[in-house]
Order: sequence, then C-alpha cells, then structure tokens
Amino acid sequence: MLRPLASTCLSILLFISLSACVSSQKLVDALDERDLYADTVAALEQQYEKLLAQRDRIIGERDGLSRDLTIAQQRISQLQEDLLRAGADLDRLEKVLSARSEEAGKAMSEMRQHIDILKEENRQLSQQIDQERIAREVRFAQMKSTYDQLVGKMEEEIARGEITISDLQGKLTVNMVEKILFDSGSAEIKSSGLSVLKRVGDILRDVTDKEIRVEGHTDNVPISSRLQEKFPSNWELSTARATNVVHFLEESVGISGELLFACGFGEYRPVADNDSASGRAQNRRIMIVLVPREDLPPAP
Repeated sequence: MLRPLASTCLSILLFISLSACVSSQKLVDALDERDLYADTVAALEQQYEKLLAQRDRIIGERDGLSRDLTIAQQRISQLQEDLLRAGADLDRLEKVLSARSEEAGKAMSEMRQHIDILKEENRQLSQQIDQERIAREVRFAQMKSTYDQLVGKMEEEIARGEITISDLQGKLTVNMVEKILFDSGSAEIKSSGLSVLKRVGDILRDVTDKEIRVEGHTDNVPISSRLQEKFPSNWELSTARATNVVHFLEESVGISGELLFACGFGEYRPVADNDSASGRAQNRRIMIVLVPREDLPPAP
C-alpha cells in the first residue's frame, strides 16, 4: 500500500519539477506531437488494410472481366448456331421455290440479305468484344503499372505517412500532406517538395489517357490576420497551392497543360476530424487525382 503511494508522490514531484523547467505551451506541443505520432501509426495500419482490400478488389474486377468475356463468347457461339440453322433453312427453301415465281425469288433474296446482315453483325460483335477486352486489359495494366511505380518511388514517404496512394473505381489518387510541400500559411513549394513532385511527375508524364486533377485542401483553422491580405480565406490558399503544383508539373516536368487542371476545396472536404492535431494535419493536403478524359475520341 505504501509503495504505490510513494510511487504516486514521486510522480507528482517529478511532474512539478519538470513543469518548472518546461513551459505549459511546450508540454501541450509535446502531447500533441505524441498524439500525432500515435494517430500516424494508426493511419498507416489502416492504409495497409486498405491496400490489401484494393488488391482483393482488383482481383475481383479481373474475375468479373473474365466472366463477361465468357458470356460474350457464349453469345457468339449461339449466333453462329443461328447462322447455321438459317443457312440450312435457306438451302431447303431454295430447293422448294426454285421453280416458283419472281415473288418467291424476291423472298429468297431478302432472306439472303438478312443472313448477310446477321453475319456482319456477328463479325462486328466479335470484333467489338475483342477490342473491348484488349482495351480493358491495357487500361488495367497501365493503371497498375503507374500505381506500382508510384508506390516504389514513394516508398520512404509512404512509410513516414507523408504520402498515400490509392486506386479506387478507376481513379488513381496521390495524397500528400501539407508539410511535405508547403510551410504553414504559404503557397510556395518547398525545395524538398519540388523533389517529391518531380518524382511523381516523371511517372505521370507517361499517362496520356487520363486528366490530372490537382486538388488543394486545408483544415478549418481561419487564415491569420497577417496573411488575410494575400489569402482572404482557406479557399484562396488551397487554390494557390494547387495552381502552383500545376505550374510546376507543366513547366518543370513537361506534362501537357491540356491534361492538367487545378481546384481548391479549402476546408470543405475533410478526410479527418478537425478537432484533433492529427486530424487537422491529414486535412491539410494536396491530392493528385487521375480521372478519365471526357474529350477522348471513341475507339475505332
């Protein structure tokens, strides 16, 4: 009974002694930093689980494509059987009507035209299925290759929780926390951030069938009075950051401006709770999202 009491007293004396040396603000900062590290570890574990789920989803999509292809092939087989039956019927009809009137000949001609139409439809359907299958396989391989390259090149940043990469519903997203690119309240990209963007851009430069949307996001902390003349609100700050990233990707990396566009969402699309330091840190971010191009011409 005395030992726990003595331990408690010793802890209180130690706390009072430390309080005399460390200001209350530093103690709060230290506790926030500890919470941030703990939340970062938890976020990394969640990210790992998400990556496993994404892998399973990709496998499921591949299996779904295989099922669709099997159904289409069965349809082609059925059409071919219909063609054989129609051809056999036509042969019998020609034998029966060979000696009949011009009207019967016209009917046979129409039947031949109908069979020719069926054959052409069957040929086009087969070609369309093959093209769609190949296009899907190419798109899947390209997206997976881009994803794998990004994960490989950003391995250290991913491990530190500074970058997350996800592939969901055909949209590849690179999410970068604020501190890797910008100082607090600034829209100028840090030199270390330029290096990170260059590595990301070198991979995205080979992507030509997607638009590259750069999104700026902030937490809900209002702009300080000293910065309000330059950035009246978080919208202006997030938009300026996204625009500077777009300029860098075009001017320094060489990505076509036709594929790039910037947008600032300010504080209005949070991914975490703004009530905690770790949540606010997650909400201050730049996201680079690959989305399907709306102006691509249809496949031949």
